[in-house]
Amino acid sequence: MVDDVESLTDDGRHRSRRLRLQTLIRLRWLAVGGQALTVFVVAFWLKFPLPLFASATLIAALALVNFYLMIRYPPTHRIDPGAAFVLLGFDLLQLCALLFITGGLANPFAALVCVPVIISFASQPIRYSTALILVAMVCITILAFSPFPLPWFDGVEINVHNVMQFGVWCSIASTMAFAAFYAYRVSMEASQLADALAATELVLQREKHLSQLDGLAAAAAHELGTPLATISVVAKEMERELKDDERFREDVQLLRSQSERCRDILRRLATLSAEGDAHLRRLPLSSMMEEIVAPHREFGIKLELVEKNSRKGEPVTDRNAGIMYGLGNLIENAVDYARDKVTVTVEHNQRSVRITVEDDGEGYSPDILTRIGEPYVTKRQREDRAGGLGLGLFIAKTLLERSGASLIFENRAPQGAGARVRVEWPRMLIDAHSTK
Repeated sequence: MVDDVESLTDDGRHRSRRLRLQTLIRLRWLAVGGQALTVFVVAFWLKFPLPLFASATLIAALALVNFYLMIRYPPTHRIDPGAAFVLLGFDLLQLCALLFITGGLANPFAALVCVPVIISFASQPIRYSTALILVAMVCITILAFSPFPLPWFDGVEINVHNVMQFGVWCSIASTMAFAAFYAYRVSMEASQLADALAATELVLQREKHLSQLDGLAAAAAHELGTPLATISVVAKEMERELKDDERFREDVQLLRSQSERCRDILRRLATLSAEGDAHLRRLPLSSMMEEIVAPHREFGIKLELVEKNSRKGEPVTDRNAGIMYGLGNLIENAVDYARDKVTVTVEHNQRSVRITVEDDGEGYSPDILTRIGEPYVTKRQREDRAGGLGLGLFIAKTLLERSGASLIFENRAPQGAGARVRVEWPRMLIDAHSTK
């Protein structure tokens, strides 16, 4: 399941976050209102000369397209990346056309060219966003050569020096590139984190489901008890009536014996939850660690469990699916990258409980140590293995931290002697006796 989530592509993540058309429509109405208000103020309040008809036509074109989309599609409609590219491209070209006839890069609103590009990088696949920013770069280059003057007072002409035009072009281009990259990174990290958290919830749900199977078995035994009792009664009646009939006697006896066997099985299932409740729901720390370590012993790596304290007075823990999965993942990772040996050390005192997992492998590289616990971070490198520690470790770290643990990842001294993970809880959080 973790591997399936790790294999998600950027396009797959964006597919689940398609833009809602209603969002774009509202943004476009805001653009229509802003453009119309600006033209009205410039033309009728400031009384600057400008191509009013051409400006009104461009604004009307945006409004008509927006009105068509509003009546053509329901408010909940989500658009695919290709359609979003077309709509954002239309918005970009309409705005650039309006800027072109009103002074080009000399227009103080020229920086608004960045808006469609930022929206695209925040929500769309990278290939569509890259195409849109290229279109935007071409548009602002064309705006630098606009022959139309900036609307200004009658008789006063504003001439922008070529050097200043180039400076404005660089300013808009760099702002667009920086803002687009920033929006893309934030969006991508948010998407990865959402996917990883979803995988964490699925893992925890599966572990809880497995721990609840005893209750389901008891419920099934209870439901099957009545019809099985009826079968047993009928079998006894048939045996009494047909005991002298050689043709059916053996079959009836077999039927009765098997029904009795079924009753015994269901009786054990029905008492599983009640008789084994303490064993299944609460167990000593040493027993929990043995249960976690056991599945990882058969991989050719020596796995040593060291208990530094006496078992007398050790914590008794509730069976926590998140803790068991998280510690198991850390041990599995250590076994994968150890040369010969993995040591799991268990310590406890009156204040805390600490579990340390150490291996004798290559350890963590410095760049990985600074990012451990983030989703989709690549694993410690090893030539004969492939894969990533990213999502699996993220899930383990998240589940353990939810239980109140703090985790420290480090390399053993000297350098290259292996990796070490320390997991520590306040005793009151993990000891069931402390919560009484």
